[in-house]
Amino acid sequence: MDWSEEDVERIDRIRGDRRQDRRYRINLDLRWKLIRRRRVLDTGVGRTVDLSSGGILFDPGRPLPVGLNVELAISWPVLLRNEAPMQLIVSGRIVRAAQNRTAVAMNQHEFRTSGTLADGRLKKPSSAALPPSMQLANGAAGASFGKYR
Repeated sequence: MDWSEEDVERIDRIRGDRRQDRRYRINLDLRWKLIRRRRVLDTGVGRTVDLSSGGILFDPGRPLPVGLNVELAISWPVLLRNEAPMQLIVSGRIVRAAQNRTAVAMNQHEFRTSGTLADGRLKKPSSAALPPSMQLANGAAGASFGKYR
């Protein structure tokens, strides 16, 4: 019997990794918040193990309970316009936990600037960069914003 390339790929998918999304091994620092009914139950720091468009495997430093919601703020390794650090903010549910590894199924994600420059100084946006609702009456940005989009 001759096996087509398609047949071989199908068999490999059955035997191997059955996830729909490709996973990328990358170790990035993160902060996590354990959330239940819109209340923060616990917080901590950790590192990603791998990530995909559908989920993240990370090391939270200790076991976390399966079934609870979690928010991750992942330090992204690329600067926005070569000056502003970014974070990947992920919301999801813990679907698996073993040893010091926790798997999260992603519900929502977005990139945000972290509000600091690459050298650590707080970034002060110009009023032109802010939406009208955030601009001051005199047209000047007199305050520093810790986070802005």
